[in-house]
Amino acid sequence: MRPFTHFAALDWSGARGPRQRGIALAVASGSAAPALVRPGHIWSRAEILDWLEGVAAAGENMLIGFDFSAAFAFADHGAYFPGWADSPADMRELWALVEHLAGGDPHYEAGGFLAHPEARRHFRHRGEAGNLFEAGAGRLRVVERHQRATKQAASVSNFNLVGAAQVGKASLSGMRLLHRLSTRIPLWPGDPVPAAGPMLVEIYTSLAARAAGLPPGRSKIRDGAALDTALAALGSPPCGLTGPVSDHASDALLTAAWLRVIAGDAAPWSPSPLTGRLARTEGWTFGII
Repeated sequence: MRPFTHFAALDWSGARGPRQRGIALAVASGSAAPALVRPGHIWSRAEILDWLEGVAAAGENMLIGFDFSAAFAFADHGAYFPGWADSPADMRELWALVEHLAGGDPHYEAGGFLAHPEARRHFRHRGEAGNLFEAGAGRLRVVERHQRATKQAASVSNFNLVGAAQVGKASLSGMRLLHRLSTRIPLWPGDPVPAAGPMLVEIYTSLAARAAGLPPGRSKIRDGAALDTALAALGSPPCGLTGPVSDHASDALLTAAWLRVIAGDAAPWSPSPLTGRLARTEGWTFGII
């Protein structure tokens, strides 16, 4: 596998508004401790896009992980939105549809997509569920079913828009970002790994926490000393932060260090359930094997 020299982790947010306290970005370079990009800054999604476009323009040798889903479930019913004539055929068409319907929303929000009567039927909203939202956990991608079956992680359906663990809103806003980056930075596994320059991968920050020895269900770190202990378990130098640390910042810092550890292994790049069709339609979470 081609080596990278920089490893970035983006903790994302789908909340409404121009700036998001839930966004954090960290980079681990060489063998140094991971560091926050613009520590203390409250990011907008537009600023994150600008930063990523700068990485692309500079040709940085960087592996970039983002903490949202790049697509919805497709394999279970052969479609993202069964019964909808405009249901996209693949991931890039999905991003384009989200952008088409949400393009008038500010700050890369996705309310316009969710307001569409056909789209709305497939999601669980606050106070109601669409008539095509599947009971129970909701529809899951192959990678999500696999990680649950193998106990590697316990993600939730991104058709669910309710509760603290929901990732649907973040994924939809993230798809608007990916739509803009689709010709700028390749995304694994749908795109081949480039010989040089940056590469995007979908991540799940709890994988980094588990690799650092944190128990399932207790993966959030909110203290600088605890963060350094977790970093040491990954062979990383300490960040040296003292006192309280936001869990968004600690997620980004720890995951950047974890990406550096696993990126050189073959297994994360070739999980056995992954097929070419899945790569084009559902994608995969890096680190689930």
